[in-house]
Amino acid sequence: MKDIFPIVSSSPLFEGIGSADFASVMGCLGGAVRNYGKAETVLGEGDAVSEVGILVDGRLHLSKCDIWGNNSIVTEITPPGMFAEAVVCAGLGRAPVSVVAKEASRVLFIDYLKIVGACPSGCEFHTRLIRNMIGVLARKNIVLSSKIEHITKRTTKEKLLSYLGDAARQASGAPSGGGQAGAGLVFEIPYNRQELADYLSVERSALSAEMSKLKAAGVIDYKKNRFVLLGDLGYKGYDR
Repeated sequence: MKDIFPIVSSSPLFEGIGSADFASVMGCLGGAVRNYGKAETVLGEGDAVSEVGILVDGRLHLSKCDIWGNNSIVTEITPPGMFAEAVVCAGLGRAPVSVVAKEASRVLFIDYLKIVGACPSGCEFHTRLIRNMIGVLARKNIVLSSKIEHITKRTTKEKLLSYLGDAARQASGAPSGGGQAGAGLVFEIPYNRQELADYLSVERSALSAEMSKLKAAGVIDYKKNRFVLLGDLGYKGYDR
């Protein structure tokens, strides 16, 4: 487990726990690391779930498919991101989404009840873990609220600009509740065109059309998944 400490120690779950104590903590929790190849399913929709996953390396997508086969990306996970914590905390028992490896990945799995339950060994770190888990759940709620803000916009253009504005603010370090990222800031998003369309719940063709219009109007510029906001969003010359 020592080899994964440099990565997972930066997870909010292990905040305040140093490298000297990590082995003891993991001995108490009994975590296991599993490997996944590109496009391999880590957790399928409807699968029984009782463990929390922490990504050690690689990249994962959380997605949901409706009865007609339409896929919607919930979020992307990069190290040391967590998944399934809300599911097991709520006692759902089965995963409402799928988790798929977008590239070769390693995942640390920990039984949720060993995190929040009474420690039979009287582990001195258990109170810290429980407090950290509450913080993890609260932050996940904030992240999902941001997505809701994007996808509830009325038009594809508004959804796109809401998402890009938020991504630019995060890249600049500006507060999410206000402030501007500043013109000319270059930032990258974790999705290709189809993935971005799935994330925003729009048609790819409509998304591409709006991106082209905004680029022609000098509002944004982009190449693949790298974007830049060009000045304020006055939409000058843009046919709304």
